[in-house]
Amino acid sequence: MKITFYGHACFGVEINGTHVLIDPFITGNPLASHINVDEVKADYILLTHAHQDHVLDVERIAERTGATIVSNYEIVMYYGAKDLKGHPVNHGGTYTNDTFSAKYVNAIHTSSFADGSYGGQPGGFVITAGEKSLYVSGDTAVTMDMQLIPMATNLTASIFPIGDNFTMGVDDAIIASDLVICNKVIGCHFNTFPPITIDVDDAKEKFTQAKKELVILEIGETITI
Repeated sequence: MKITFYGHACFGVEINGTHVLIDPFITGNPLASHINVDEVKADYILLTHAHQDHVLDVERIAERTGATIVSNYEIVMYYGAKDLKGHPVNHGGTYTNDTFSAKYVNAIHTSSFADGSYGGQPGGFVITAGEKSLYVSGDTAVTMDMQLIPMATNLTASIFPIGDNFTMGVDDAIIASDLVICNKVIGCHFNTFPPITIDVDDAKEKFTQAKKELVILEIGETITI
C-alpha cells in the first residue's frame, strides 16, 4: 500500500494500481493549497462520516473520476441522489472487490452534512489487501470496540486523529494503538484549525516513550507500508 497524505484527514491509498481516496477535504484547507484536486486519482472514495471537513471535494472528484463512493447507507443515498455511483455498507459489513476489502467499523462521533442532512452513524474502515491491513479510525474518541479489530485482523498500520477537541488526542491515540495492537500510527486531523493545534514534536516524543512510532507526513508526502 502506498499512502499519500493530502492534508487534514484525507489520504490516498494506492493498492496494485487501484486508487482509494479517503475523506477528501482539500480545496477548503489552506495548508493543502499546493495540491491540485483535479489531479487527485480515485477509483473508490471511502467516507467515514458526513462532516464538511471530510466530504467537501467528494462531488468534484467523483464526477471527474467516476469513482465508487463507499460509506454508510445514508451517505451513499445522499450522493446517489446527485447521480454519483456508490456502494452502501453498515457497521460490521465489508465491501470487497478483486483488489481490497474495506470493513466498516464503529466510531464515536457525530455525522451530518453542511446542509443539515443526516449523515448516518460515523465509522472507520479496516482496509485489507493481501497481507497488509490499514485501520482508518475516522473521527472518533478512543473506544473499547477497537479491541475487537485485532481479533480478526493483524494491522500493518493505523491512521488516527491526534488533534483532540473534536476527536481523541495524542494520549488517547496511544491507548487506541494498544487496543488495536498496532504500534505504527499515522497521525491526522491536527493543526488544520486553531482548536486542533498541537505540538508535533511533543506528540512524537510521547509515542516514542510508549515504544511506538508516530508518523507525521507532510502534505503531498507518500509512504509505503
